[in-house]
Amino acid sequence: MSKMSWKVGSAAGEIWRYLSKNGEASPIKIKASLGMSNTMLYLALGWLSREDKVIINQVEYSYRVSLK
Repeated sequence: MSKMSWKVGSAAGEIWRYLSKNGEASPIKIKASLGMSNTMLYLALGWLSREDKVIINQVEYSYRVSLK
């Protein structure tokens, strides 16, 4: 596994744990709570989405993320 893959996987784990503890949240809330860059946040959400671990719903002009 490359160093970048490890970083993205680690960020995905942080997001998964955050959602497990706090429930549904917006990407902005997740980013602020975990102190991630936009790039890392969306790479990690893509990872979780590809692994079918999260549900991402559009709500008006934003999104909400929750665990499956």
